[in-house]
Amino acid sequence: MSANPLATAESWDLAAEDYAEFAPAITRPFSARALELAGLTPTSRIIDVAAGTGSLSLSAAGQVASVHAIDFSASMLARLRDGAGAAGFANVETVVADGQALPFEDDRFDAAFSMFGLMFFPDRAKGFAELYRVLRPGGVAVVSSWAPIADSPLMMKMFAACAAADPELQEPQPDFLGLENPEVFASEMLAVGFVGVTIQRHSTSLVFDSAGHLWDTMVLSSAAMQMVRRADGEKLWDERAKAMRDYLSANYRPNSPLSTTAFLGIAHKPRGSAE
Repeated sequence: MSANPLATAESWDLAAEDYAEFAPAITRPFSARALELAGLTPTSRIIDVAAGTGSLSLSAAGQVASVHAIDFSASMLARLRDGAGAAGFANVETVVADGQALPFEDDRFDAAFSMFGLMFFPDRAKGFAELYRVLRPGGVAVVSSWAPIADSPLMMKMFAACAAADPELQEPQPDFLGLENPEVFASEMLAVGFVGVTIQRHSTSLVFDSAGHLWDTMVLSSAAMQMVRRADGEKLWDERAKAMRDYLSANYRPNSPLSTTAFLGIAHKPRGSAE
């Protein structure tokens, strides 16, 4: 069992409602870039693994034949279905499932995506292998992972706010064995059979009209922060939140851009690879 709380459905169920409201501001630009890189057509059948509340699925639904959105969090998928219904998309199907064991036959989809999800899998090799398996020969996969925190002024600003609430907090160090290392990212895609692997760096900037808006976007949409909140209890959390808000009020100028960066891994399943 993974020791990472973000590898459990419970943490994402806890954050689902606020995630649906606030997270798209951060994730949607990366989903848009992933869809551009995939070169989809109106006949494309796609799978979105660890789809969350649907940043990519809902962006894709209007331009493809069908979307299968997969997540282990039923609460996240419930918000995705709400979004699809509100937009009038009838071609989006949600399935509660483990991305390390997809409930689909081989060679089914034209494109496969995982936006900031596969990076948390306890067994990433299984996650990549399953994307590969369900793709048709010639199909494309696009997977995203955050770059190291030091490459993201937005994430560094939020770390500084967290440190204001907990001075003993240690700054996260680069994970050289994870997907934030482009060499590891490429090697793990190649290892399961993908070809033409490239890792692209992509950045986007966000602006917030107030420190409170920055707080809401980054904290309320964070599964990790919601787990901290539950562990703290309301009294300790209120103290922590006040320290963080005070830091942001003193150190963020409204409407100042803060950038964040991710890596996008793009690869293909070889033609003629069907069993």
